[in-house]
Amino acid sequence: MSSQIILGSSSKYRARALKILGLELNLDFSQQPPNIDETHSQMESPRAIASRLALAKAKKIAQNNPGKVVIGSDQTGACGHRILEKPGSAEAAVESLTYCSGKTATFYTGLAIYQCNAEQQNNARDKYTLDVETTHLQFRALTKAQITKYVELDRPLDCAGAFKAEGLGVALFESINADDPSALVGLPLIRLVSRLQEFGINILPR
Repeated sequence: MSSQIILGSSSKYRARALKILGLELNLDFSQQPPNIDETHSQMESPRAIASRLALAKAKKIAQNNPGKVVIGSDQTGACGHRILEKPGSAEAAVESLTYCSGKTATFYTGLAIYQCNAEQQNNARDKYTLDVETTHLQFRALTKAQITKYVELDRPLDCAGAFKAEGLGVALFESINADDPSALVGLPLIRLVSRLQEFGINILPR
């Protein structure tokens, strides 16, 4: 039987988050990379970037899979006037964390659920929801030795902001403030559960 839900992302972290909900047992889901252009202008705010890209990812895959419920998500972090990118190398990770040391960073996690009309009749419109969850992180004042050791141990090279908050990266912060703590790993699960209900999908049986 084909999947009812499609995760529009190649992220192993987001796929793992869905599995936490038990979707792999209760509601089959597949994963497809959206392959969209993720460049942004300097005038676009971090919140706007996360919102736009989450919707674009979900919509692109939904258009090729009418009737399926597609989850799209994007996360954009900022500290001061800097967008926090995926470092890609240990040197870049150390530089990013050194910049953030002692500062407050804000992460915006966009979540879009999109379903294209499968019947293509009666002028039925596509259905979608779009939310952005905000997470505020206060970095500790970190020494160069602490930062270097963290990067060596956790290897957060494919993570925006150069940390894995679900693991050792939590030691980098004095506080994390969010309505949905799961948003920081790239998929806000509390909001996702609520939105899926609007598409007739219940994580917990009634």
